[in-house]
Amino acid sequence: MEVGFVGLGAMGRPMAQHLQRAGHRLHLWARRPESAAPFAGTGAVVHATPAELAAATDVAFTIITTSEDVERVALGEGGFVEGARPGWVHVDMSTIAPGTTRRVAAALAKRGAAMLDAPVSGGSAAAEAGTVAMMVGGDAAVLERVRPLLACFARAVVHVGDNGAGEVAKACNQMVMVAAIQACAEAMLLAQAHGVDASKVREALLGGSASSRMLDVMGDRMIRRDFAAGIEARLHHKDFGILMDEAARLGTPLPIAAQVWQQLNALMSQGGAHDDTSSLIRVLERASGRGDE
Repeated sequence: MEVGFVGLGAMGRPMAQHLQRAGHRLHLWARRPESAAPFAGTGAVVHATPAELAAATDVAFTIITTSEDVERVALGEGGFVEGARPGWVHVDMSTIAPGTTRRVAAALAKRGAAMLDAPVSGGSAAAEAGTVAMMVGGDAAVLERVRPLLACFARAVVHVGDNGAGEVAKACNQMVMVAAIQACAEAMLLAQAHGVDASKVREALLGGSASSRMLDVMGDRMIRRDFAAGIEARLHHKDFGILMDEAARLGTPLPIAAQVWQQLNALMSQGGAHDDTSSLIRVLERASGRGDE
């Protein structure tokens, strides 16, 4: 199949490579040409515009940073909509606002094309392993058409509902996950304040009902002081901005998320944008006068 891909960063590059290894012909567009360099000599076709890519493909994937980025690639000058045709499918794996997804889907529908919002979870390690989890919004029949492509890099694909529903599910995912990271940070800080070995506290908690992947992975990073980014904190900050805006628009109280949002804001103001989100513990340490190391 002729498959397009836009967004060749830490998540997108390995997913595109999985598609290529599965025998699909890859078509690329990159805002920064150097990001397509790993595909030089592989048979991948690099296009001048997203519109040109859309015209040459059956399905195109995107995984880029912001709602504005997705709207620009899909609907802007030289965007997908100019090259889309009946039966063409855009699968957007970015984490963006549900409203943006619905606008893009509506514009593509006027051309007889379809869109799925299909944000992913699992981080770059899962992208490399081909085991991301995917939550999908859009037409179920369209999902079934592209499911063999998704199987190249996703271990779990759940159809959540209509366009925008995948992004709503991803917002819920981010809320639960980052709140758990914040809870881990507070638990580690409390252990330190008591003079108790935080690594032993973590070990004890992992054996009981408080056990979680976040306690396992992020708690370990906090204890080892390893704040090199798995996923940069600025991206979780961006995601929380979206979900808090949506909560305000809908009149939905999210008291725990609101507190986590304030901690993420503090982390950004303290220069932690490019650190791992486990560095939320540093915000607490600074507030408690315990320093940042």
